[in-house]
Amino acid sequence: MAKTSVPCPQCRQPILIDLTRLFDLNTNPDAKEQLLSGSANAYQCPNCRAQGTYPTPMVYHDPDKELLLTYYPPELMVALPEQERILGPLVKKVIDDLPPEKRKGYIFKPESMLSQKHLFERILQADGITPEMMKAQQDKLRILQTLANTRPENLAEVIRQNDAEIDEELFMLLTRLAQASAAGGDQQSAQALSALQRPLLEHSTFGRKAAAEAQESREAINALHELSQKGLTRENLLDLMLDSADSNVKLTTLASMARSGLDYQFFQLISERAEAAPAEEKKKLEGLRDNLLKVTEEIDKTVKAQVEEAQGLLDELLKAENVEEATQKALPRMSAAFAEVVNASARQAQEANDEAKLQKLAVIATVWQSANASSAYLELIEALLGAPDADGRKALMEQAGDAINSDFLQILGGLISQVEQGQEQTEVLESLKNLNREALRFSMQRNLNKEETA
Repeated sequence: MAKTSVPCPQCRQPILIDLTRLFDLNTNPDAKEQLLSGSANAYQCPNCRAQGTYPTPMVYHDPDKELLLTYYPPELMVALPEQERILGPLVKKVIDDLPPEKRKGYIFKPESMLSQKHLFERILQADGITPEMMKAQQDKLRILQTLANTRPENLAEVIRQNDAEIDEELFMLLTRLAQASAAGGDQQSAQALSALQRPLLEHSTFGRKAAAEAQESREAINALHELSQKGLTRENLLDLMLDSADSNVKLTTLASMARSGLDYQFFQLISERAEAAPAEEKKKLEGLRDNLLKVTEEIDKTVKAQVEEAQGLLDELLKAENVEEATQKALPRMSAAFAEVVNASARQAQEANDEAKLQKLAVIATVWQSANASSAYLELIEALLGAPDADGRKALMEQAGDAINSDFLQILGGLISQVEQGQEQTEVLESLKNLNREALRFSMQRNLNKEETA
């Protein structure tokens, strides 16, 4: 996005910022997240160091909620006719971008919001969020703002002071804010927010518990992986489950990953062992069986709900006039179950010789796979940037192997171009360029090694 020159609200000196006035979910599915997260229109004056959200007229549009809202900052002291003149073209663009069949009465009656607070509340109310829920999230936001502005040496103490308020919701909010900042091109804020995760995990009660559970989950995954390499059977899977019976986290992780193996014969094996076991071991086996029955029931319920949701989304995409565009917009709503639903639909379409449906499914699958690949490459780039030194980056590249390929280098090059246009994040730019040089060397050496062994 091209930067706009505006006067600083405090010292009136000109500053360059990414100024967004139209937040239209019809054309940008991330618009709501960018607006509500506070990452949109953020500024910091290099002259007087003032920072915050730049006051500017805004139009918000959510076609699914039939919501069209306008907001003109009262501090700008602009008369109503002039406000309408400035907001009018934004509203017109909303209407022009909507297909004729989706133009309903609400778009001709925009709701005027008196303050940005009312704008946010109206958006959240349309999502079914109550005032109590809004206050709770505002409290979480205040905590995150406090933590983000705290010096590193004081961070542990501030976290302990807010320990009771640090929970799963705060971690989820932190992740969403970091993602929204990254999506808006504010890599500096995204990295600063992401950097808060480690101290929160180390110094908060919830964080330490979450870290311990994550470690238990990794241990279960590694144990199952080692067992799979030796040859997975119902007998040794049951032995592994027994060893993990004292940890609900490990048991749930194993059950989720090996759900197909927890069949009638597996539960019959538990019963047979229990019948032949001494009293104490019999009690443990029966307890394990009861726990696994509950866990698998919950897993099956969750999977069923995910499949139903994915099927509904696929049906919606197949009816779209522009399948590719609709799929791009729906990417944030797609889960792992979506791929399974697409594959099942493709098999049914092949059996029915439905070529038209197969073509649409191919478009959907291509967009989905491309987005997943890009996401994986971005995660790898983030991990490499977080490595302590060149040796650490080289070790990560060795692990990634063939993932350091032309597609990876292309996405890395695109990030470099994006940061260069910003002309502000010099440290991030230098880190990306260093990574690009190292990745190029690694890729070239890997290709040479392959040629020599061919």
